[in-house]
Amino acid sequence: MKLSIIVCTFNERDTVLTVLDRVRGVDLGPGWEKEIIVVDNFSTDGTRELLEDLNPSGADVIFHPRNLGKGTSVRTAIQHCAGDYAIIQDADLEYDPADYRLYLEQVEESRPAAIYGSRMLAGRARYQYVANYLGVRFLTWLTNVLYGAHLTDVATGAKMVRMDLLRSLKLTGSGFDLDFELTNKILRAGYQIVEIPASYRPRTVAEGKKIRPWDGLWALRVIIRDRLVPMDQVVRRDA
Repeated sequence: MKLSIIVCTFNERDTVLTVLDRVRGVDLGPGWEKEIIVVDNFSTDGTRELLEDLNPSGADVIFHPRNLGKGTSVRTAIQHCAGDYAIIQDADLEYDPADYRLYLEQVEESRPAAIYGSRMLAGRARYQYVANYLGVRFLTWLTNVLYGAHLTDVATGAKMVRMDLLRSLKLTGSGFDLDFELTNKILRAGYQIVEIPASYRPRTVAEGKKIRPWDGLWALRVIIRDRLVPMDQVVRRDA
């Protein structure tokens, strides 16, 4: 079995090499190998230059010719993944790659379609901003109501999805909206999402956090939109 690790970067000079070191150093356990797909979204702070100097055997690095958004970076990476599962790993230090073993334990137990790392199941919800916490609670509640789900953290950045399912979804998001579109379309396609506790260290805007209040409005729009679109806009007809 192979795990494809998708690392999207944009102006993460201070943390990207540490994240990649941690990803490379994770022992996935017997029977698992990993590949690392890094997509740089036209960083301008020196991140790009750091990635150009990476050992080519350590990761497959793709450079976008201009800023195309995080969602586009994820969709670019999917085209290059060769694993059985893919996990999205942010290039900051908010989520810990050491948790990968917990995801793989779920795979070995029941081979679920998708596994999310929930910040709400970790014992204490840690957020730097009250508005972020309240926004996530509302968006999670709305997703559960509209899609018949029982999620605790729809906005988590730690998402692991089976590759056959991931390739079958008709994803179009270019920004942070893809995080919600992915969840919506997994649920619309009839699959369940398993949640596990996620290690999480929130950062501030000053430290580089890029989520802003208006991203929540885009997420709200996408959650409602995807509940109403026909199924031929959710999965490919030939999937």
